Amino acid sequence: MKYIVSVGGERTELELDAGEVTLDGRSVPVSLADVEGTPVRLVRVGDRVHRVIVRERAGRGHYTLWLDGFNYEIEALDERTRTIRDLTAAQSGPAGPAPLVAPMPGLIVRVNVQPGDAVAAGDGLVVMEAMKMENELRAAGPGKVKAVHAKPGEAVDKGALLVELEAE
Repeated sequence: MKYIVSVGGERTELELDAGEVTLDGRSVPVSLADVEGTPVRLVRVGDRVHRVIVRERAGRGHYTLWLDGFNYEIEALDERTRTIRDLTAAQSGPAGPAPLVAPMPGLIVRVNVQPGDAVAAGDGLVVMEAMKMENELRAAGPGKVKAVHAKPGEAVDKGALLVELEAE
């Protein structure tokens, strides 16, 4: 079976078949053995033996490996699953900066930006009053103000779009 393994963002294709792994067109014998009473497994690749501990992380195919004293975060997916994830990511389109939405119902007190302004993460965009307190709503990340929908003195509902941002 063919797998796509990502380590540090770099992808490698390998094929496992009946005690052999093929990597870059070269086949090498492999085996795996548990060390009884421990989480350690012995992995033989060709003539070399490695000690490894594998822990599953959140999300399908995500693992932490402790291999010969070094720690690696990896993703290992079969070819079909990797293809589906790649297609899904391609169809979702580019992800731009998150729009600013009202976290609760309230009254807009001040708008600190206008279309065309460049903003950095943490910059105050809008001040709104809710539950008798003024709250400064900040940009989650960098971007450029595409549109401002909030106006001072306007009452807004929770989830109302206040400021649209786009990538610079």
